[in-house]
Amino acid sequence: MGLLKETGYLEETIMNIKENDNPGEANCAAYSMAVRDTMDMLSGKWKIQIIGTLCFGKKRFMELIASVGGIAAKMLSKELQELELNGMVKRSVLHTKPITVEYELTAYGHTLKPVIDVIVSWGIQHRQRVIKEMSAKKTSI
Repeated sequence: MGLLKETGYLEETIMNIKENDNPGEANCAAYSMAVRDTMDMLSGKWKIQIIGTLCFGKKRFMELIASVGGIAAKMLSKELQELELNGMVKRSVLHTKPITVEYELTAYGHTLKPVIDVIVSWGIQHRQRVIKEMSAKKTSI
């Protein structure tokens, strides 16, 4: 994850961005920085899928592998460690035999749910559009 850069005018600029639909050049750097920070946090192919899966509740490691299709165990472990380091995911070791490890979103991790919901909504609309366009091409041939 990229480090957040401190600037004296950042808070004021962020307020201006929120208040104006069309931020001017002066606000562009702060806007871009916020996008970059978010992208750094959610970078890679898997983090958004992992967070989306955990929005539905606690999961054990093997449940996550099954839910996040195509991810290797080593990659899942790495991504979960990064998410835990950033305060998004909580790892709980249950004292069972054999030992069970569960993962869940923290309260902070749940703040990403509206972002994930918008991504899901866009993805559904995009898929419907592509299918519609493909169907239209097939019928015109």
